[in-house]
Amino acid sequence: MAFKDTKVEGFSVTIDNFIEAWNAAPFASYYLNTFIIVFGILVVQLFTITLAAYAFARMNFIGKGTVFLLYLIQIMIPIELLIYPNSNTIAQLGLYDTKLAIMLPYFISAFGIFLLRQTFKGIPYELEEAAKLEGCNRLQTIWHVYVPLAKPTYIAFGLISISAQWSNFLWPLIITDSDSNRPLTVGLAMFAKTSDSGAQWGVVAAATLFVIFPLLLAFFLFQRQFISSFMHSGIK
Repeated sequence: MAFKDTKVEGFSVTIDNFIEAWNAAPFASYYLNTFIIVFGILVVQLFTITLAAYAFARMNFIGKGTVFLLYLIQIMIPIELLIYPNSNTIAQLGLYDTKLAIMLPYFISAFGIFLLRQTFKGIPYELEEAAKLEGCNRLQTIWHVYVPLAKPTYIAFGLISISAQWSNFLWPLIITDSDSNRPLTVGLAMFAKTSDSGAQWGVVAAATLFVIFPLLLAFFLFQRQFISSFMHSGIK
């Protein structure tokens, strides 16, 4: 009885697919666009959710409960339902195919407002009164009292926002038409559709790793801080 040789030939590690993918599409531009969009949205969100959360947690005004309920309803509306009216608004503003067009619908986060409001309500009001006695105005009180004590919540929300915006695909796909404004997710889709790379799945897989690698690296480097922030925020 004859036996076949079961020896498996070895293989060598190569980065040729990564080099080919990087040279075949403007991934450097996609990276820059993605960082600008993701962190631009986050900076504005942190500002808007802080002011709104403080207003709902500490200030009294007519219709406060109704307005807050409307914010909560926004969380339950699928983003797909808002694509058509949002795209019409962007077109009327003359912002089509710009980074600002991608960022604008996400400048206010109903989830972030809700999360931070709950944290602010758990902060003793006596600390705010003490700050007022020291001569702090309302903005100074927010900055020196509420923001430091809500740091874990800010970190938890920041992680959620960055992850969501980094992987955002449908809205940037609809609202952009040039490589100079496309983020990584849309750039990858355009790259995978090209005839040159369509059949070269090794190159496409390498390009896919370009998209997910930054988030994976950030998680592995800061996973202890991530978990701690989410646990502390959950306890609050």
